[in-house]
Amino acid sequence: MTLIVMATGGTGGHIYPAVATARELMGRGHRALLLGQRGGMEERFAADSGLDFHGVDAGKLARSGQGRPDPRELLRAARGVAEARAFLREARPGAVVGYGGFASLPGVLAAQSLGLPTVLHEQNARLGLTQRLAVGRARAVGTAYPQVVGLNPDKATQVGMPVREERLPRPEALARLGLREGALTVLIMGGSQGSLALNTGVPDVLRAVFGPEGRTPDGQPVQVLHSTGPRWLEEVAPRVADLSWYHPAPYVDAVAAWSAADFGITRAGTGTLAEAAFHGVPLVMVPLPESAENHQFHNAQSVESAGAGRLVAQSDLAGALGGAVLECAQPGTRAAMREAALGRSPAGAAARLADLVLRHVR
Repeated sequence: MTLIVMATGGTGGHIYPAVATARELMGRGHRALLLGQRGGMEERFAADSGLDFHGVDAGKLARSGQGRPDPRELLRAARGVAEARAFLREARPGAVVGYGGFASLPGVLAAQSLGLPTVLHEQNARLGLTQRLAVGRARAVGTAYPQVVGLNPDKATQVGMPVREERLPRPEALARLGLREGALTVLIMGGSQGSLALNTGVPDVLRAVFGPEGRTPDGQPVQVLHSTGPRWLEEVAPRVADLSWYHPAPYVDAVAAWSAADFGITRAGTGTLAEAAFHGVPLVMVPLPESAENHQFHNAQSVESAGAGRLVAQSDLAGALGGAVLECAQPGTRAAMREAALGRSPAGAAARLADLVLRHVR
């Protein structure tokens, strides 16, 4: 039984694939552990998933006002590497897998300094900053896309985007979420920490589209499950308090939410798109304008071109979202989008990444 460490954290997009791969490895008889920022979101995710966790310090690779890295953050990152190095020297895992994001860096760099095998997972079509710092000494890189800008193709293996490959029967999912059967169910998810733009812009559009009673133009009842992110719930809840069909929550059980949703209104991060595809959920995508290299826009374009969703620019949220929502509310259109989404499913990605990791275990 080999211990394999998942170095991850920062956002759900980095943590979810680590959890999925850890579960796959554990199912094969190995031990898996998440290594990330002490007190970070990854610590809660590990506890919720029944996974062991070890926390270290981690500094963000943000820039100061002069365009240089903040020295305080660099100091925190250095402390994190030292803490991770001490832990890994004692634990002696067979490999460390890095999922990108600043919280993964201490674990990956510490492993490489000790000569432990490291494998990276790159979820975007352009190699991220933290991955660029680690790729030189990595044994291999599993990718979500056929080509990754900045990555030597000889080191790359396309595995897809690992997701939690669990579905619930729709009645069970609805019951778990406290929602009713027979209503068109719309999921709003702006990422693991929520989205200010979706939180402020979407409720008013849906109120206008579905009316105070919450019905489609042909009379079908509607219900909305809105994952606001913990910090935004107190702002969103009062705005929809008069709508009995609108249900805001700080965060949701993702498997239940995707299993219950008829369509979603989301950002366009790779993790979100992969989960939607696995569950066959059509999307109205509002890409984050500030995403690195505008990658969310290109992600959303790809989904729209495949017929699995509609792209709405954040700058045109008030003008275009309503029409896209009404289009997805039509049963025929939604059924065609569902089939297109399932055609993009990343099923098996966690297994393929696990295979890649195990090939490099010492």
